[in-house]
Amino acid sequence: RDLKTLGDTKQKRELFIKIVLPLILDENEKITQDRKKLFKILSKNFNTVGERVWLKRRFKEYKIEDQDLAKLKMRMDIIPVSIAIAQAANESGWGTSRFALEGNALFGQWTYAADGLKPEDNTAGDHKVRRFSVLQASVRAYKKNLNSHRVYKNFRSERAKLRERGEKINSLKLVKYLDKYAETGKLYTEILEKIIKQNSLMDFDQSKLLPTKSFIKSNI
Repeated sequence: RDLKTLGDTKQKRELFIKIVLPLILDENEKITQDRKKLFKILSKNFNTVGERVWLKRRFKEYKIEDQDLAKLKMRMDIIPVSIAIAQAANESGWGTSRFALEGNALFGQWTYAADGLKPEDNTAGDHKVRRFSVLQASVRAYKKNLNSHRVYKNFRSERAKLRERGEKINSLKLVKYLDKYAETGKLYTEILEKIIKQNSLMDFDQSKLLPTKSFIKSNI
């Protein structure tokens, strides 16, 4: 809540990044570990009951009704850190929006649930902004949205092509495919690109979470 007192300053932006960066990295790490497990399962001629159950749960998580493994490989992948930070910054006003403060909503995701937050300028529609108990849940829902919703199919396809060519997942190459995220379309992606460049957010794309002290102690 104190972010608002910092005004539109570099200090506010840096503090916001310190808050959301570990949340984004944590979700990406979970996806990376799942992706490794998926490829390990696919490399085997026979899968255990536990592995088949795990696959069934992942199909449900990524909303793949026909249990197509090719779709699962395409959907189960990370979101570039710089894109996630830029979208969180844009959608939440660098953490100062009413939705962020009242509902831990960093990405402005819509809902029709009764407990959602109604936009003040929305007098005609009945959609609301989804509310979350903690910030981490907002990040998790955002990643599931980009990795499963049909309107982001081109985003996922281009990300898969980068993988196939052995290239790094580049946010500036992918951000243009998020034009369906907002009604402003191409203008929205241009704003995201500007946020990424002006704040050098691509510097965070190769960031890693360090092990916790308890993890380090248990492995000495």
